[in-house]
Amino acid sequence: MNRSGYADLPLHHGRVPDWLARRMALLGGAILETVAIEYGKKELISRFSDPFWFQSLGAVLGMDWHSSGITTSVIGALKKALKPLSDDLGIYICGGRGRHSRNTPGELIRISDRKGLDGDQLVRSSRLIAKIDNSAVQDGFQIYLHAFVLSDEGDWSVVQQGMNTNSCYARRYHWSSLELDSFISDPHAFVCGDPMGKILNLVNREAAPTQKGLIEISRSHPEKMTDEIKRLILPANHDVRLENVDLKRLGTVLYQAHESEITAFDDLLLTPGLGPRTLQSLTLVSEVIHGTPSRFEDPARFSFAHGGKDGHPFPVPLKVYDQTIAVFRKAIERSKLGFSEKRDALRKLHENAIRLEQNFQPDPLKFKSVIEKEWQNKGLYGGRTVMDDQKERQRKQAKRMNKGNNQLSLFD
Repeated sequence: MNRSGYADLPLHHGRVPDWLARRMALLGGAILETVAIEYGKKELISRFSDPFWFQSLGAVLGMDWHSSGITTSVIGALKKALKPLSDDLGIYICGGRGRHSRNTPGELIRISDRKGLDGDQLVRSSRLIAKIDNSAVQDGFQIYLHAFVLSDEGDWSVVQQGMNTNSCYARRYHWSSLELDSFISDPHAFVCGDPMGKILNLVNREAAPTQKGLIEISRSHPEKMTDEIKRLILPANHDVRLENVDLKRLGTVLYQAHESEITAFDDLLLTPGLGPRTLQSLTLVSEVIHGTPSRFEDPARFSFAHGGKDGHPFPVPLKVYDQTIAVFRKAIERSKLGFSEKRDALRKLHENAIRLEQNFQPDPLKFKSVIEKEWQNKGLYGGRTVMDDQKERQRKQAKRMNKGNNQLSLFD
């Protein structure tokens, strides 16, 4: 069993507004369904074990590109989206945040009974993973989210998140069953995160003798974790900056959306309402579906699909978001009827981006202008942020207060 990596994320407060949560579920479900159709259930399960892919998925769904809130909101949205699709796809998400995590054993048993899986073993794996990340590896993060992603073939990935209130960071852990080996001897294939001093790691291969003397070892000075590789440390700055984005890849997406390179995609381009801005989002979503692991090294790039709820790098363009969902839903429905032309066209967006990158020379000076243009087109694209929600609540509150004052004045 491999823990495939973990990511350190700055803590963000607040809630996901309903207008974004609904769209996250619709687009997230379409993405999972497309990956399952194109590459199979095993590949979809594997994607959940990649911290870079998961972060990129959250960004393309409109969450703040580096926020700890991506974990909770994406898992919640995908679990909701999969509920009516699970039996058809053979993919299930159990558990979640807080009290929902405690439902994981019961959910695993019910699914196992229906699908002929070893429910007791799956429950044991779930509990053991939580124990390892919370107790056997004492790195200062307390687990509060545990999501078990399971296929009807018995493959699984686990995504869980812990919080360190002192550092104001959350840490997300990823596990996978696809290379099952041992829970107690170097289960970590990759470790991604910012070292925070000495930690206690009782599942290191060299710790086998100390596992027998757990009480004594826990009182001694722990050794610092070694072999930390494949880092994903997301910065504390909330805005999307030049250094957070691979400009060559982002530039080719924008170029493909606005220039003539895509004229061959006749059927896709004839989709009603499809313009350059929607094509930009579709290209980034197609990257999440068809991209290889090396494509997800800069998750911030995927925030240029649908912005972020806090306005970073720009407001969520609801009209574009809805068009993206409509295109993917239509492609999925057409593929179920035996027609794959729209699905193939969406794959070509990803393939074309890779081809264009080979000779593309990005201009860093245009980075800010791209963001500024999105802000200028906020009204055109139906751009919205949580700050707009706050202003609307204040306006309604002021209106109610004024109405009350007018009524009272009749009796003065």
